[in-house]
Amino acid sequence: MAVVLTVCSFSYGRSPRKSVVAPAPEPPATLDYERMQLADSLIEREIASGTIPGAVLAVVTGDQTAYLKAYGNKSVFPTVEPMTVGTVFDMASCSKCTGTAMSMMHLLERGGYRLEDPVSRYIPGFENWTDPETGEVTLIRIKDLFTHASGLPAYVSPQTVIDSLGVANPDSLMSYICHMKRLYKPRTGLTYSCLNYITLQNILQNITGEKLCDYATRNIFEPLGMKHTCYSPLISGNEEVMALVAPTEKKDSVSCLLGEVHDPLARIMGYGNSGNAGVFSCAEDLCILVKTILADGNYHGKQILGRLTVKTMTSIPDGYEDLGWGLGWDHCSDCSSCKGNIFSQKATLCHTGYTGTTIVIDTENKVAIIFLSNRVHPFDEGSLVRFRSLLSNIVAGAVK
Repeated sequence: MAVVLTVCSFSYGRSPRKSVVAPAPEPPATLDYERMQLADSLIEREIASGTIPGAVLAVVTGDQTAYLKAYGNKSVFPTVEPMTVGTVFDMASCSKCTGTAMSMMHLLERGGYRLEDPVSRYIPGFENWTDPETGEVTLIRIKDLFTHASGLPAYVSPQTVIDSLGVANPDSLMSYICHMKRLYKPRTGLTYSCLNYITLQNILQNITGEKLCDYATRNIFEPLGMKHTCYSPLISGNEEVMALVAPTEKKDSVSCLLGEVHDPLARIMGYGNSGNAGVFSCAEDLCILVKTILADGNYHGKQILGRLTVKTMTSIPDGYEDLGWGLGWDHCSDCSSCKGNIFSQKATLCHTGYTGTTIVIDTENKVAIIFLSNRVHPFDEGSLVRFRSLLSNIVAGAVK
């Protein structure tokens, strides 16, 4: 029902002002479940094609989990095991937004650093950009890491680091990143880079004296009640999560990676604690995280991040609009096709993970999609690029 606000003003020679009708608030989004059968069919076709062994789909509308369903199998080698809605997945690069960015924003609002601070302030020996023709130095700032505008390359193989420095550990990787060639002057280009988020991880750790995995667990996952979310459960010895984990790639004739992060840098160099990958989670836990973002950082009375912090995190910083990335989330870069064509193109955040994970959040319409699969099981083959966009369009079309 609309709320009527009547403002009266009496003065000689003028008529009273007319009543002003305030617009009715938008009703919370709901789903057309008959239309959602199209999403079921799309996922089942992907399973039948062999691209994925199985999947879990969740759709959040406002503060409600409106859809939660499991499909296919979580394992097909060495044994067949059915998928369940509680299956835990290697989130791969979705760790950047769920673990690293959330933790860094938590530290930001507590006065830990400024987005404008140079990376070299927190990482000793970190080299800035030097113009090869003029010798002019341009600082690489923390904001440049968040938005993939630093000029750091996309990746480096663990073997390259080992060949260069002789050891495989987090310190040798960060040392290599400090001195590797920058591709361009910061803020003049965009290269989606795992190295940006590994550097953010090291900034957080140098400021707090705490590992990223522990900081995220203590300040984000545990306060939200995300009971089945952690970094690399095999290494951390989390038996409860291990019992729910979906395997990823086949590693020998009798086994697959299970509870070990699939990404080589995170696994070999970071020992499972890494800014670019390493988080394991399930759909139900991720629904909690998404609802927290949609509710301005609040979940069931717990203010995990401040309202203005969330607003900043879910916006593109001034001066970075043409690049398309915000603070941990893709808005409109060339990598953002997973959000489809129907969700708000201005207010939708998204991220994908190499293993087959996807998070899409329309902050304007208060709708989110969480799609989890272990695409790389048992073999690292196939692509979900087109599928992700089709799925987003179907879900968006089912919103009432």
